[in-house]
Formats: sequence, C-alpha cells, structure tokens
Amino acid sequence: MSSAKGRLLLLHGPNLNLLGAREPAVYGSLTLADHVARATKAAAGHGYDVDSEQSNDLAVLIAHVQAATPKYRGIVLNAGAFTHFAWSLHDALKSAGVPVVEVHISNPAAREPWRHESVIAPVAIGTVAGFGGESYALGVEALVRYLESR
Repeated sequence: MSSAKGRLLLLHGPNLNLLGAREPAVYGSLTLADHVARATKAAAGHGYDVDSEQSNDLAVLIAHVQAATPKYRGIVLNAGAFTHFAWSLHDALKSAGVPVVEVHISNPAAREPWRHESVIAPVAIGTVAGFGGESYALGVEALVRYLESR
C-alpha cells in the first residue's frame, strides 16, 4: 500500500551494516534494522512510506541518489566516512532535485579532526548529529517538516 504523501529514501553508507556490533561505545547497540524501524515509524506517523538502502560502495549510493527523482520526496542520508571526502556524492546530491537531511549517530564535530568537515552539509537542508538511536527518526522528522512547509 502506498502513502498519499509519498516516499522517503533512507541511505546508509559504509560500515553502517555493522551497527550494533561496531564500536558500541560510539554508535550504540542498535542495529541498522533498528534505526530503520524507528525512522519508518516516524515517517508513517506523518503519512510517508520509507525505502532503505545500505552500501559500502560509493558508486551504488550515487546510483540511488541519481534514481531518487521522481520516486522519492526526499533523502535522509548517513554517508558514514564518505561524509568527509566523497565529492562525487556531494555532486549527485546537489543534482538530485530532492531535499536531503544529513544524519550521524555520533557527533562528528566531537570526534577526530578529520571527521569535522562534511562535504555533504553544503547540499543538505540540515544535519542531525549526535543523538544516537534517535538520529534517523529526527532526520525524518526534520525532512517531513521541511516538505510540509513548502
């Protein structure tokens, strides 16, 4: 069953398939499936459906972004380490034709210096970072509010 308001795309970059086992002191104990379930529930509460895609391959993420229009109303993206250097992903997002919310489970600004700069932020409508298990749901909430204010 399709929602009257449309679909949102959750995109997850490298190593996020390891959530729940990978550095739980930094990323918590929730799995990627747990994060997706929370985000899906948040979206459904506003009448939106969600699709979720994870890849460790930059080219695959770019292909998802390039295919986003007209299927999706917006993208919630955790680009993982690609956040800090993947200018090709930046360019794809800039051309996507849909709003993007950048999401991070941890707070990159409070971590290693190489994590402090995002090449995604300049093409995103906003960034949610550091809220752990709530980050994806907050990203969806921000995207929905943005969409509904237009």
